[in-house]
Amino acid sequence: MPASRKVTIADIARHVGMTNITVSRALNKPEMVRPATRERIEQAALELGYVPNAFARGLKRSDSRLIGVVTASLDNPFYAEMIKAISRHAKQHDYAIMLFDTDGDPRLEAMAIETLLSYQAAGLILSPVSDEPDYRPNYLTRLQASDIAVVQLDRTLHDCGFSAVVLDNPGAGERVARYLLAHVFTPDRRTREDRLLVVAGPEHSRISRERLHGVQTALGEQAGDVGIDVLWGDYTLAPAVAQVRGYLKTHGVPRAIFGLNQLITLGALKALREAGIDRDQLSVIGIDRLPYLDIFDITVPCVVHDGYRAGAQALEQLLVQMRDPQAAPCTLTVRGELVT
Repeated sequence: MPASRKVTIADIARHVGMTNITVSRALNKPEMVRPATRERIEQAALELGYVPNAFARGLKRSDSRLIGVVTASLDNPFYAEMIKAISRHAKQHDYAIMLFDTDGDPRLEAMAIETLLSYQAAGLILSPVSDEPDYRPNYLTRLQASDIAVVQLDRTLHDCGFSAVVLDNPGAGERVARYLLAHVFTPDRRTREDRLLVVAGPEHSRISRERLHGVQTALGEQAGDVGIDVLWGDYTLAPAVAQVRGYLKTHGVPRAIFGLNQLITLGALKALREAGIDRDQLSVIGIDRLPYLDIFDITVPCVVHDGYRAGAQALEQLLVQMRDPQAAPCTLTVRGELVT
């Protein structure tokens, strides 16, 4: 048998001079075949290097042990923490993970969903490419009509009826504002020229809007004279660098910069470094931990969400939906804590 070709049941049947049905029964339902016949077939399968198709076997038994994870980007370290938790907890329950990184592309997201539906995956953890209210992907209707259990993680599709694990985004913005009021925009140091630069994600993103609303509300209550400038962009590093670079050239140095996620905050730090602006000239604060900055003796206050906990909760919620398809959808919220 050529090493480059996958061995099939038909190959084994020819080798032992039996029918495909007999071989298939011996490999998949051994109790239905006489011991001597079964042993001969199993020996032939071993000699020929036969590898069973786990997906096909799972489909035939209607007992898929596959969970799909579809995420918009693996560049964000926060997502890596969530996926690590999902993978570890899935293994504990004897499920395998199929991971799709859609790289923010709706077409790749639709292909990933189609693949998981064709494999009849038992469950799906989805972080869609967009959480904007008007993002209604074509696959949504089919997903809602299918038997697959679905839990959304971090980003959610508007009004879709699936369970979700989300972050306390308004609370994160409020915690940032409280830090700024205590350490930057204090009554004795505040001036009419004070500006807070918020470097945000997409303008219509629910996450961006909620985080911005949190900081605006809390600052407005106690420091209404502080101006807030917003740069809309996306959740990646390069656009944040370019936007902050342009802002500094046009408007000068603000009193503080607030990055709405860790990649945005890192982009702001890079733009400041390129411009030769000393960190003593302003404050920088962000959402989600900035790994390894301590190596360079850089400290940036952050509102930190437990990504591992969020991933574990998503997997546990998915297991609930898989065990009881009639279970009511549930949304769990992970609260962030300020780390200075």
